[in-house]
Amino acid sequence: MKVKEMLEHVDHTRLQADTTWEDIRKLCDEALLYHTASVCVPPSYVRRIHETYGDKLTICTVVGFPLGYSSAGAKEEETLQALRDGCSEIDMVVNIGDVKNGDYEKVQEEIAALKACCGEHILKVIVETCYLTEEEKIAMCGAVTRAGADYIKTSTGFGTGGASREDVELFRKHIGPGVRIKAAGGISSLEDLAMFLNLGCDRIGTSRAVGLCKDVDPEAEYGEC
Repeated sequence: MKVKEMLEHVDHTRLQADTTWEDIRKLCDEALLYHTASVCVPPSYVRRIHETYGDKLTICTVVGFPLGYSSAGAKEEETLQALRDGCSEIDMVVNIGDVKNGDYEKVQEEIAALKACCGEHILKVIVETCYLTEEEKIAMCGAVTRAGADYIKTSTGFGTGGASREDVELFRKHIGPGVRIKAAGGISSLEDLAMFLNLGCDRIGTSRAVGLCKDVDPEAEYGEC
């Protein structure tokens, strides 16, 4: 895979609490220049991005972020507002407490409710693997699949750990055929990008990919991609 093709799988991300409009403009301009899959931004900037860039960019935002313990109703309202503001993709955080309590049906119902809000728009489900046992990760693969979500996503990037080879391989074994994988958290090199794409990830969430590729020939083949 060429470097420019790798970038087409990247959700170019800026979610820090101190993110300014200047940061967002830079992110969006880079996304346009390097043809990333989307920009992933705080909900408060979605409308302004949409008004500034129109349909030139695919806008992704986060819901229940980063801890996941908002009520299901609050997450639904967040989702609907983001869609009204011009967002095309939603990355939601599951209620991790519900997962740890073994209340997988409740988690599945919440995911399904948000997918109903999204309709044809993409819903990615962040399960925050750093807090889960293998059994819980497998249960989340089932819940995400049955709820009809589009992606299962490893991490927020704000937890105690990020994406790993082992978790992506586990997801591949247990998700349904309609679910894709997004790796996020701690992805900081071209080697990381190539590895996760080779493992079968369709999206990569990172703030670093564009910076890593600025001095690289976009036509260059990288790794085994």
